[in-house]
Amino acid sequence: MKKHKAARFLMTSTVLFVQVVFLLMIIKEQYETNHFATIISVLFITLMLISGYKYLDLHHEEYVYENISVAIWVPVGASACYLLNTSTDLGSVLSVGITGAFASFFPSIDKKSEYFNNVPAAIYCGAFIGMSALKIAPSIGFVIAAGILAGLFLMLAKNLFVGIGGKLGSIAFGSMVIVTLIHWLL
Repeated sequence: MKKHKAARFLMTSTVLFVQVVFLLMIIKEQYETNHFATIISVLFITLMLISGYKYLDLHHEEYVYENISVAIWVPVGASACYLLNTSTDLGSVLSVGITGAFASFFPSIDKKSEYFNNVPAAIYCGAFIGMSALKIAPSIGFVIAAGILAGLFLMLAKNLFVGIGGKLGSIAFGSMVIVTLIHWLL
């Protein structure tokens, strides 16, 4: 029971950390030009985040984790989309679309299999990482690292933020922020 609560705390605190880092980057960029609007915006966003975490029911009470065999598809989707995005003239949106369309055929392999029904979401989560610009994701190794981290987040967050739209994109964004921060610090 304690490890489940620790995993839930880790995921929730990671999401909060990413939101705070993103908010701080906005402050850093905007504070130089418009002091008053920046301060009001930061206060409003902070109050919204606190009330969202405090009053919304974002979790199921049961503890269920995604299988590692499903999560391994996240870096695969990230790599496939990144290679399509960087080695062709398709662009990021078409690369994500092609990767997602390919992933949508996995359930037809065995319609009764829970595994094949969960693979498209993992691939699509990775595709959000692969659509990053070259300025953000300078190499395939960077994308694979972010994909592995996103796969870990996907495993731990199966019953977190249920019913909240944008979960896969948020997982991809959070992993990119953390890997970018590590890359920047090193």
